[in-house]
Amino acid sequence: TQVDILTSKRVALKEVDNLGLANNPQFKQRFVAATGGNGDIREWLADMLLRMTTVAPAKDSSVIELSVKSSDPVFAATVANGMAAAYQQLSLQIKIDPLQKAAQYFTEQMKSLRMDLETAQNKLARYQQDHGLVSTDDHLDVESARMNDLSSQLVQAQSAAIEASTRGNQAMSSSGRDSPDVISNQLIQNLKSSLATAQGKFALLQQTLAPNHPQYQAAKAEVDKLQAELNANIASTNNGAANNGRILRQRQAEVHAALEAQTTKVLQLNRARSDMSVLVQDVTSAQKAYDAASVRMTQTDLEGHSNQSDVSLLTPAVAPRLPVSPNVPLNVVLSILLGCMLGLALAVLTELSNRRVRSVADLSNALPAPMLGAIAWGKSSRREPRIGFPNLSLPR
Repeated sequence: TQVDILTSKRVALKEVDNLGLANNPQFKQRFVAATGGNGDIREWLADMLLRMTTVAPAKDSSVIELSVKSSDPVFAATVANGMAAAYQQLSLQIKIDPLQKAAQYFTEQMKSLRMDLETAQNKLARYQQDHGLVSTDDHLDVESARMNDLSSQLVQAQSAAIEASTRGNQAMSSSGRDSPDVISNQLIQNLKSSLATAQGKFALLQQTLAPNHPQYQAAKAEVDKLQAELNANIASTNNGAANNGRILRQRQAEVHAALEAQTTKVLQLNRARSDMSVLVQDVTSAQKAYDAASVRMTQTDLEGHSNQSDVSLLTPAVAPRLPVSPNVPLNVVLSILLGCMLGLALAVLTELSNRRVRSVADLSNALPAPMLGAIAWGKSSRREPRIGFPNLSLPR
């Protein structure tokens, strides 16, 4: 992938722009001479640079070797370094372009998420204002505790009312003088004791004095007075017991009404908390979505504005002192070897194209006819040559 990017025309065009080759008069002249001025000089220069460039990845490594061939060593080094720089810039651009687009997308999404969050918060605030809620959980705990307290008070009021009603009924009955409230009243008991003493004294005076006697009248007046006071206190105590029963029954009714009202209020708070929990959940979800998008947008925006490329230049190109090609000694050796091989091949081809008879085997292979004989040619001697025939071998 990186090799394909490095050898792409986009890298070459970026290098042309970085080096300003399109504005170079020398390259303009070469472009006009090669194309007649037709086409785009940037495209032509990019194709020329790509033809000069060779890219090869290292084996089992992430290093890529870039080489440029040119008759000008300085220009070759410049092109190689410019190609590497353009590749770094393009790699960084390929990396940050999607991040910048993603940052723009997150920016648009942040507006929508912010509106959703504000809408959810406004609904929750309006609901709290309409129902008079600040903190639903705390308010509900207070109201529940109040309901439990009223429930306890109602139980106590019911017990006290039952007891007071029983005492009041007994106090208002015929046996009211022996009611528990009368018996437990210390003043009544003191009056009874004083009355008993006065009655005893009056009984003694009745035996010795006449009704018109002053002491007799005084003793009788004292007895009547104590009796009236006793009756008044007993009546007052019984009335107090009856009134206490009525008060406790009224208290019981009030506590019961307050408990019912508190129960209704707690139920309303429960319903309000259920409805409010949905709104709170909406606010929480909107807040989480907004926070997540904000974090992602911040990270993407920072990465999108990064100027650090993942590609590093390991070894910059320098102008070579000696040409890489042509290698004269190697070319001479290769030309000799190639010439010998071509010579042998041409000799074999010439022999095959113009076949001559040089032996008996050649004649037998060339003519599908029986051989009658062979003439042995020898060197000439001093004597006159004599024509002779060799031994002939005739077929039967």
